[in-house]
Amino acid sequence: MLYEKYRPQTFEQVLGQDKAIRQIRLAGTKGFGGKAFWISGPSGTGKTTLARIIGRQIADEFFVTEFDSADCVTPSEVDELERMMRMYGFGGGKSGKAFIINEAHGLRKDVVRRFLGILERVPSHVVFIFTTTNEGMSLFEDSQLDASPLLSRCIEVRLTSQGLCKPFAARVKAIAEAESLDGQPIARYEQLARDSKNNMRRMLMAVESGTMVAD
Repeated sequence: MLYEKYRPQTFEQVLGQDKAIRQIRLAGTKGFGGKAFWISGPSGTGKTTLARIIGRQIADEFFVTEFDSADCVTPSEVDELERMMRMYGFGGGKSGKAFIINEAHGLRKDVVRRFLGILERVPSHVVFIFTTTNEGMSLFEDSQLDASPLLSRCIEVRLTSQGLCKPFAARVKAIAEAESLDGQPIARYEQLARDSKNNMRRMLMAVESGTMVAD
């Protein structure tokens, strides 16, 4: 998939999220280990990308554990994560461990209770990153589950969808050209960005389907 092939690998490659990246870098001034991040924002604006980049600051790829959705995280799996946290020095060059939980608004109450204790004592070689959409964040905050104790243990980072149209259009056009899937002026890509609500993943899926090949 193009959105995986061209996913940014460094903070510098991430488009349109300068404020969030400054916040993340400031939080990691003395290291990213021992911390938990909660990244929310519109779909397709870079939440999982930033989570993976944060994870790679302390962990080799094999030691980054990622859940596609918090719905599948059970208390027993949290126990396993806690066991893995205690294992140190087997992570290759970076020796740390990163745990990414996407769609974090789906965390169950019993799992949230387990995380409350874990996030009180995250080791210096471990980082947790939770991600969720704006809509998911609203559901999480408005649910019967009191989200504040968990969020208070995390560094909250909110991504924006503002100002992304032109940089996303330019980036997607460049990718389309590289993949021989381009045949439209930049204005068509800007319209695609608007139609996709500045969702980079949706834009690249549209390109992959051939919508930008010359008429």
